Amino acid sequence: MTEVITQPTTTAAPVAPHYGLTKFLDPLRIPPVIRPHSWWHQEEIAISMTRAGVRLHSQLPVTTVWAYEGQFPGPTIEVRSGKRLRVAWSNDIDGTIPLVAVSAPPSAANVPGYRNADGTLRAGHKLIEGVAELPSWTVVHLHGAMTNAGNDGWAHNATLRGHAQLTEYPNGQQSTTLWYHDHAMAVTRFNVHAGLAGMYLIRDEEEDGLDLPGRDHEIPLLITDRNLDTDPVTGALTGQLLFKPAEVAPGVIIPVTGPFNLVNGVLWPHLDVDARWYRFRVVNTANSRFYRLNLVDEAGANHNDAVRIIGTDGGLLPAPVQLPAAGIELAPAERLDVLVDFGRFRGARLRLTNTNVPVGGPVEPDLMEFRVEHRDRHDPFELPETLSKSYVRLEHGTTVPDDHDHVFVGLLPPGSAGEAHPQMWELQEVTDPAEMPTEFPAAGVIQLTDPNSGEVRTFRKVASLFDDTTTFFVDHGRWAVWNLVHLGGPAHPIHIHMSQFQLLTRKAYPLSGGNVPGLDVPVGGTTAPLPAPGPGTPIEKHEEGWRDTFQVRAGEWVTVAGQFTGATGEFMYHCHILDHEDEGMMRPFVVHPPEVARFHIHPGGHHGGH
Repeated sequence: MTEVITQPTTTAAPVAPHYGLTKFLDPLRIPPVIRPHSWWHQEEIAISMTRAGVRLHSQLPVTTVWAYEGQFPGPTIEVRSGKRLRVAWSNDIDGTIPLVAVSAPPSAANVPGYRNADGTLRAGHKLIEGVAELPSWTVVHLHGAMTNAGNDGWAHNATLRGHAQLTEYPNGQQSTTLWYHDHAMAVTRFNVHAGLAGMYLIRDEEEDGLDLPGRDHEIPLLITDRNLDTDPVTGALTGQLLFKPAEVAPGVIIPVTGPFNLVNGVLWPHLDVDARWYRFRVVNTANSRFYRLNLVDEAGANHNDAVRIIGTDGGLLPAPVQLPAAGIELAPAERLDVLVDFGRFRGARLRLTNTNVPVGGPVEPDLMEFRVEHRDRHDPFELPETLSKSYVRLEHGTTVPDDHDHVFVGLLPPGSAGEAHPQMWELQEVTDPAEMPTEFPAAGVIQLTDPNSGEVRTFRKVASLFDDTTTFFVDHGRWAVWNLVHLGGPAHPIHIHMSQFQLLTRKAYPLSGGNVPGLDVPVGGTTAPLPAPGPGTPIEKHEEGWRDTFQVRAGEWVTVAGQFTGATGEFMYHCHILDHEDEGMMRPFVVHPPEVARFHIHPGGHHGGH
């Protein structure tokens, strides 16, 4: 398999070319809204996926994309909590995928084009075989939704053109920002890159009571990046989507990023805003780019103190939190619900910027511009001190009962046990002395020191690829604590389907060469028990909210907790760097009724943590 790693970042902002495009020329595009329950109490809708032509910038030719309802991004679907919605996702896309896929040297990955004037490939560029022939094979996942597995968008259950995926979403969760996107096995990275993504909002009475900015003052911001092809003779941008990851060594690939950042499908847009509070629903829909978001003025001065975070992946926070002075990092699939006070900036121009700039090619840090009106406007909105009164902070032994399951997942660096790409191992504890290795390191065996008890615990890899035997089984209604232990390699945003979770602890090991000392990478095992990890980066207030996606960096031992209630079936968890997901970092787990579990015979004959 091809190794896929993540490109390192720096906070330096190199001078970036704009390739003849004018920044902030075009207005922000606002996706159309579908409110099913407002239309004669409609409970069923049909969403068609089609091939469409869109302009990413008014100075560019038309770009061909795959799109929901012909919109890039797709329409925003808005529903009421507890109101069931059935959606027929119809695949009406003709032809093959509308992108060119090539690998390139790192210095050229964030540069448009791939051909010389005579039509030959530029030095170090290679066509990625098979991509050009990909048909439209799609399956929709409503990211963050608590719905039964048959509606979740199982990766193997994709459909070809002329067929529809029928889903039912109970929407039995609090007000929150979700998003929908393609999840087809092995080709998610291509299908999403072709344009298949959109936002889904759930409203409830708790949110209604806050009188938050709404209507024209509540705006979705779907952030992503793309690369584009060029005419080999003139060098002009053609508008053709270019999927161009970096190849740092033969078969060693850095996930795709691009030199052009888009907000709502527009390159460097602007938004005219009133001098008052606004609400923005933000989602990172990029394949692999991590954004560090900041609000600055034209002189580059930071104004993050004008921004309040009021919600994350799973809903509202208990109270507003000021945007950190150094900005907030948003990994692929993470969401933010934020308020911005533009009343402080009458007549000013502000910019939303990204200060995570990848090494290997300059990229414009500005994402979009806000143009604040000059007039003094009365704003009736007052920032509430309390947001979600229903929020409960999870803690071991209190809000998380003592009787709960533990799941252990090891994140391993490229090269582990001879596998080129980063690894995600399901770990099972070795308790039988007869099964304990006699020598260490042993392939697939990880020894950890429990940070709570000081006990040395030995784990062995029981699965890694998606189609390996399912090993995690959880009783419906049961609580589980997931232990995500990252022993080296790139950062991973880990997304767990079916439920919402909270970050409990973040501990950390020291690193040597990007890996945890004591890990024998070629063997794929620890040489001796790793010591207990020390304190990690403190958990910030905005990280205490309900979430379904968690950033886990090299050396970190992260624990998250959630209750598996409200839905059953076979679900997935995976890295949401889509290249990593498609290259093997995705696994299934099962939630079933405990009354059924007693009759279910499966390998190991136990639940996930029993």
